[in-house]
Amino acid sequence: MRRWAPRGSGSLAAAFLLALAAQAQVAGPLWHLLGGKSLTPFPADRLLGLAVLHLALALTAVAAAAVAGIGLGIAVTRPAGRGLRPLADTLVAAAQAVPPVVVVALAFPVLGFGAAPTALALVLYCVMPILRGTVGAIESVPPDALEAATAMGLTRTQRLREVELPLAAPAILDGVRVALVLGVATAAVGALAGARTLGTPIVLGLQNQNELYILQGAAATAALAFLAEGVLMTVLGRPEKRAGRRRAPRDDAPSM
Repeated sequence: MRRWAPRGSGSLAAAFLLALAAQAQVAGPLWHLLGGKSLTPFPADRLLGLAVLHLALALTAVAAAAVAGIGLGIAVTRPAGRGLRPLADTLVAAAQAVPPVVVVALAFPVLGFGAAPTALALVLYCVMPILRGTVGAIESVPPDALEAATAMGLTRTQRLREVELPLAAPAILDGVRVALVLGVATAAVGALAGARTLGTPIVLGLQNQNELYILQGAAATAALAFLAEGVLMTVLGRPEKRAGRRRAPRDDAPSM
């Protein structure tokens, strides 16, 4: 708990401060204090509505990336799929190397304006940390644990389900956490394709030369990213401890 709780608390505190700075009643005076001219702030109710849509889009994309990344990570660590690992690494690295805004621009002629091209860009952008986290976590499972599972007569599927995944879960979840923060922070680019996200006030601010809109949109996006990270850490708690409790019966099994 000492390692996870302070990080989660810090993220939640940063989210609170940034969300406060994004509010019209605070952003206006703050912008004026920084030397900016008086500008009309973005309405708080509209900002909150965009935050809900932004988060829903990011969560959907990250969930899809998690299914793809964890599934692919498991596949390439199986004996039958190890030969595909270099290809998988190359593909996901190439997908993340392409900026999401470029993916959105290339996808919207086919998928149209709105959330679809943004979701595709986020999925491609978030697969790599999940895939690499999954592969690294599974490969770091102690060989002694695998040998004990084999000696107990577990099949490969049972060994994966009852030994490898429980032991690898903390590192896999950490990869999902990284992907979630990336997805929430990057979803703002969807506003360029007409998706309703927290990038909307940023785009409107650039179009109308309203720097206050840009400040509010950027602060709200960062607040949402910190909030997602802090909530995930708080909910997960100490996965190592939970995994240890799940493994306890298996540790006693050989002596029975």
